[in-house]
Amino acid sequence: MWRFAVVVAASGALAMSGCANNTESGGSETKATNPAKVEKVDAIANTVPEPIKSSGKLIVGTDPSYPPNEFKDPAGQIIGFDVDLMNAIAATLGLTPEYRASLFDKIIPSVQGGNYNLGMSSFTDSKKREEQVDFVTYFNAGSAWAQKVGAGINPEDACGKKIAVQTATVQDTEELPARNEKCIKDGKPAIQVVKFDDQTAATSAVMLGQADAMSADSPVTAYAIKQSNGKLEAAGDIFDSAPYGWAVQKGSPLTASLQQALQHLIDNGVYKQVAANWGAENGMIDKPVVNGAIN
Repeated sequence: MWRFAVVVAASGALAMSGCANNTESGGSETKATNPAKVEKVDAIANTVPEPIKSSGKLIVGTDPSYPPNEFKDPAGQIIGFDVDLMNAIAATLGLTPEYRASLFDKIIPSVQGGNYNLGMSSFTDSKKREEQVDFVTYFNAGSAWAQKVGAGINPEDACGKKIAVQTATVQDTEELPARNEKCIKDGKPAIQVVKFDDQTAATSAVMLGQADAMSADSPVTAYAIKQSNGKLEAAGDIFDSAPYGWAVQKGSPLTASLQQALQHLIDNGVYKQVAANWGAENGMIDKPVVNGAIN
């Protein structure tokens, strides 16, 4: 997660060579841009585990309710920064990505069970999650709060407030429990955590007055504010910087394939082009690692 404010370009799916099979429906308005040509790199593609290589597909589990990282356009296509980057990764590996929509908290178990080759859903790489899967880091982001304009919510003193989050995100499992410990220690009422299966519903709850504020990853909060037509604003600053990672089965050689493919895209400039297309340059990394959790 990153500490800098992000201006997110809503105009944006950067199409990659290596055809993507994007499914499901709903979403936000986007505008196509010039495709970037991404070629297969045999030396990297040859590192892909044989069952995946033979299938020609990369099965990717994702929760497409987290704009601008992964969400649905009006035609039902799953798009976003994460999707554009994974399209380029798959092309480098000589594979066709197949995106399968899932609830966020079901993705890691499905990766563990072999139903997905990897999970791509703005996962914060954490020590706790590394007990279940391996991660290949690809981005840095932070947490940020949004409120209705003029609501006066202070994340550092939100005891007794209703705060919306998406279930199983780090905001749900780590940030707000820690804040509640402090509330209780200080003899104040606990934060009322209002949980939703998808981020769109959490954002809507704030817009409708069903929650006082929301906490989400910083690019997601920035996008929600941008799309709110002046109804939402930031509450406090961005905090808790940490890496995003792609989730892969423990010990899978696919981690090395993904790491090498991303380093190739960083080196040849495609990674930067994808990030720029979504206004996400401030979260770019220069070296992907396996299991790079900070906490």
